[in-house]
Amino acid sequence: MMKYTKCNFMMSVFGIIIYVADLVADILLSVRYFHDGQYLFGALTLSFVLCGTLTVHCFSYSWLKADLKKAGQENEHCFLLLHCLQGGVFTRYWFVLRRGYQVAFKRSRRTSHFMEEQTDPHKEAIDMATDLSMLRLFETYLEGCPQLILQLYASLECGQANLSQYAVIMVSCCAISWSTVDFQIALRKSLPDKNRLSGLCPRLTYLFYKLFTLLSWMLTVVLLLFIDVKSALFLLLFIWLMGLIWAVIKQTQFCNSVSMECLYRLVVGFILVFTFFNIKGQNTRCPMSSYYTVRVLGTAGILAVFWTYPLSIFNLDYFIPITAAIVLTLFLGIIFLSVYYAVFHPNRNAETQHDETDGKAPQRDCRIRYFLMD
Repeated sequence: MMKYTKCNFMMSVFGIIIYVADLVADILLSVRYFHDGQYLFGALTLSFVLCGTLTVHCFSYSWLKADLKKAGQENEHCFLLLHCLQGGVFTRYWFVLRRGYQVAFKRSRRTSHFMEEQTDPHKEAIDMATDLSMLRLFETYLEGCPQLILQLYASLECGQANLSQYAVIMVSCCAISWSTVDFQIALRKSLPDKNRLSGLCPRLTYLFYKLFTLLSWMLTVVLLLFIDVKSALFLLLFIWLMGLIWAVIKQTQFCNSVSMECLYRLVVGFILVFTFFNIKGQNTRCPMSSYYTVRVLGTAGILAVFWTYPLSIFNLDYFIPITAAIVLTLFLGIIFLSVYYAVFHPNRNAETQHDETDGKAPQRDCRIRYFLMD
């Protein structure tokens, strides 16, 4: 049985705190760049914010419109205005927190009322939280990952980082880590035919696997930017195109409209630049193994090219520790990945945990039934 708990409510509260902190830090840093005359860094910082939030609000409004149509309600003009004003995510947080508070903290006084409702309030709260979690995941990878690379590059190029850059780097790391783990937990909880990601050790292992592999790749991209910006951009574009082609080949079925499905595949390709995920809930042992094998080889190749360049053009006080950090985080990331899938993955040696009724398998009636991050 699905159950929205007080812990889920607190996770939503923590999520909005990180979201606001990330947004404020990015805006303040862009203002700082413009004030200091660093217009390129300021424009890029602001562009990443706008790209992430515009894309997320497109998905948010599309989902909301579909939900209203399913419920027989056609009056979505006020929600369209909210999304145009970039307030859709805050509106969703309000709905999640309001409904989650009623379910988690007032269920004892509202039990009889809940019994009379046609829909399960716990499932409704979980589905709302999962939708919001996926939107935050999109926003994090569209904005947070490029932002982190940019600020690392800017701070190393200048030789030192100011307080605003440190704040953005720290908040971006927190946002990436939190949104990745939060979505994995929320998604598995929202799908009745998927085993839960429960327990502190599995969650921490999954967190470290994602965080270390991401940090290693981002630092590698930063080094490549110092070698040649055009080569770095070409490599990222090539990886994005490969991810897009893979999404097309897999024939993803995430959105109701063709236009939104195309946008989703574009986003899929972008996320695959930074990390691996399962886009259709299928067995991905071979694709994942190939993905991280290429990642290791690519990282080793970039490091080899980097150290064949004349070292006089680099500050060794920075780049020797960075190289060590890349190797260490990649090694730790692969170790945590192996441990997670060998020991802690919910599907490993787990019996089927379907909540069956009258012999019928549970129905995946949420929109993310074809999406499972791995």
